[in-house]
Amino acid sequence: MITYKGFPAPIICDWLSREASRSRYAHGTEFQIRRIEMIANTGTYVDSPFHRYENGKDLSELPLESVAEIECVVVRVDPAAGSAIEQVPLTAGEVSGRAVLFHTLQG
Repeated sequence: MITYKGFPAPIICDWLSREASRSRYAHGTEFQIRRIEMIANTGTYVDSPFHRYENGKDLSELPLESVAEIECVVVRVDPAAGSAIEQVPLTAGEVSGRAVLFHTLQG
């Protein structure tokens, strides 16, 4: 997928092959790990003023309604509760047809 004329396409290759993993881990243990290298605006992409202007707003500073016409549900996760999100207090009906964003940082 070429994202913009003159920009390189993504590179997807092995970082660690099954064969190479056998020599690194216990007998009978093997796996493959892929590597993906790509420029930042590959695939679905939302631009922000910061892309062009040094003091412009970056993506995190743009109101959601300025980039998408979809109702949104924000789930605020208390960082003191740990890094895993064990349960989301929403029903399927509450999220159906809506974007669901998880806010996991304080501030």
